[in-house]
Amino acid sequence: MIFNEFKNAFQRSNHAHVQLIIINVAIFLFMGVVYVFSKIGGLEAVFQFVYDQFTIPPQLGEFLTRPWTLFTYSFAHSLSDIFHILFNMLALYWFGRLFIEYLGSDKLVALYVLGGMAGAVFYLIMFNTIPYFIEASNFNGMVGASAAVYAIMVAVATLLPDYTFFLLFLGPVRIKYIVFFYIVISFIGSVGPNAGGNLAHIGGALMGFVYMKQLQAGVNWGGWITIMLDWIKGLFESKPKVKVSYRKQEAYAQKNPTKSSVSDKSKISQEEIDAILDKISDGGYESLTKEEKEKLFNASKK
Repeated sequence: MIFNEFKNAFQRSNHAHVQLIIINVAIFLFMGVVYVFSKIGGLEAVFQFVYDQFTIPPQLGEFLTRPWTLFTYSFAHSLSDIFHILFNMLALYWFGRLFIEYLGSDKLVALYVLGGMAGAVFYLIMFNTIPYFIEASNFNGMVGASAAVYAIMVAVATLLPDYTFFLLFLGPVRIKYIVFFYIVISFIGSVGPNAGGNLAHIGGALMGFVYMKQLQAGVNWGGWITIMLDWIKGLFESKPKVKVSYRKQEAYAQKNPTKSSVSDKSKISQEEIDAILDKISDGGYESLTKEEKEKLFNASKK
């Protein structure tokens, strides 16, 4: 049942924020299982090896031995602090849902990747060029989706600065103030015990702002990511089998144009109904246009 729920989440359109949350939680649980069993079996080195594949080190020389962590670190979280993943996923859900409503899932995934990479690059630059940070670079490395989430938060605040969230104990607050507060906290924290993480937040935030401004100017910085992911998905999708009855079907359509056109209309109608049902699932019945409501009503009478 759980597997089917996960599968359905990945098949629904405009559901990327939930899909990203599932991936992050799945990796967190996987890390937890490896950690527990490695502890029980006295094989802590096994867990450390796995964890290192998701941890981006601060020193450039060590990073070059694990360059894939530029991407993988933004899908893993600290096992010692449950609030690390909790707050990241809550922010991803709230802001990601709003992002998708206006720009769609493909751009959300692209910005998540770009934000994570920008945070990592900024983090590496600071810890390998600024003397203050070079002296503090004697730690294992960084994990977390925070930079990617900050990119999404800032992008949404740039697009819809006056959109209001209702916060517990505070009431309605415009998202530009929420995002500004988090950026200030990260800036102050860039010289604290979690300097690496806070520097990554700033890098991700900068990417979110630039990405949205470029998008508003008609330039999609994440287009290459969408193309690459579509290509990867295509490798795992089953290709339709060639039907040898094509010519017979074509001849039948020529002899029976009325029946053929009725069949085509029925097919198109069903596809429209499926799209409307998906839209209701994502945004509720009130999200439908008047035309979509009328189509759904007419279909219900058949």
